[in-house]
Amino acid sequence: MNGPHDMGGMHGFGRVEPEENEPVFHADWEKTVFGIAGALRGRGLINIDESRHAIERMPPADYLGSSYYARWLAGYERLVVEKGIVTEEELQARIALLRDQPDTPLPQRADPTFAERMRAGRTVRPAFEREGEGPPPRFAVGDRIVGRNVHPTGHTRLPRYARGKHGIIHKIHGSYVFPDTNAHNLGEQPQTLYSVQFDGRELWGESTEARETVYLDLWESYLEPAS
Repeated sequence: MNGPHDMGGMHGFGRVEPEENEPVFHADWEKTVFGIAGALRGRGLINIDESRHAIERMPPADYLGSSYYARWLAGYERLVVEKGIVTEEELQARIALLRDQPDTPLPQRADPTFAERMRAGRTVRPAFEREGEGPPPRFAVGDRIVGRNVHPTGHTRLPRYARGKHGIIHKIHGSYVFPDTNAHNLGEQPQTLYSVQFDGRELWGESTEARETVYLDLWESYLEPAS
């Protein structure tokens, strides 16, 4: 979908200012949100593409005014209600309780097996490659392609600035879970993922930096042969 999250190439947001010696978390509540994410995904209740799409659906002013983990929290609040894990009334009641009585004891549940799986999972990168699944690659390295000029209302990993733009297949990664279907409970539907090389002038015109080249990882259905 076209929303405030798709900011590539947009003006007016200022420079990215790196934070020297930036910590992993700036506050304890961010650690809690990270743990919630791991627990929901670890139990198979929510997948990463669903969580991204939930963040994309935040009201633009809320999205732009929120920090990284605040967006995570807003997305998971939306999903646990949509999936029936809790009701909106239960969620709001709990928020009100903790706002008025911040020292309320947190619920406890002992599950050593799941806790150990969570600890082990912190060092294992989730696998989204599906070797041998999906159709064979349509394109080869060196093929000239163009990004499809589409504007889906659902989740997509095709950025606006690459739509209708010409590039060259740089590398074939293999077959990977397709985010556009996985985000909407339509199955993984794996397809070939490519690294596509774009010349900066193609993307940014005269405002590009000298000799700029951009590489994007794009799924096959995002691409068409260049005429």
